[in-house]
Amino acid sequence: MAENQTYYVPEQSKWPIVATVGLGVTLYGAAAIMVNGQQGESTTGSWVMFLIGSLIMAYMLFGWFGTVIKESRSGLYSPQMDRSFRWGMSWFIFSEVMFFAAFFGALFYTRVFAVPWLGGEGDRGSSNILWEGFQATWPLINNPDPDAYPAPEGIIGPWGLPLINTILLVTSSFT
Repeated sequence: MAENQTYYVPEQSKWPIVATVGLGVTLYGAAAIMVNGQQGESTTGSWVMFLIGSLIMAYMLFGWFGTVIKESRSGLYSPQMDRSFRWGMSWFIFSEVMFFAAFFGALFYTRVFAVPWLGGEGDRGSSNILWEGFQATWPLINNPDPDAYPAPEGIIGPWGLPLINTILLVTSSFT
């Protein structure tokens, strides 16, 4: 008769509560920095709050990861638990891939279908549906009231900051 495999259930932990408090304090500090800075007030207290929240978050990360590492090294995790960790990470990575695929799909749909339709092209085209004299160009930088909403000086070139940001995003995926 085969033995039942045990599944380790960790004891209750303080780390989710510490994470909630740390994240709340950090976000409150960040919001206060933005609001006080925009109103011309001193942001010293807001920066202190943001720093305290960040320190609480760092404490939580080291503590929670330390607990998981200690449990793993103690041999408390069965092969079933190891598989569940791996499947959980696999599903997380898959969800991130689908998230970016949805954004790129929306961008593709807008550029290839929606903007030309707004300019009057194709079966579904509706000329001047937005305003008189609308021209379908990508990116959409023309607007109906240039006095109220002036168009940007020009389109950002792909070789400066966009290239650096793309390189950082792609190289971060290797970690």
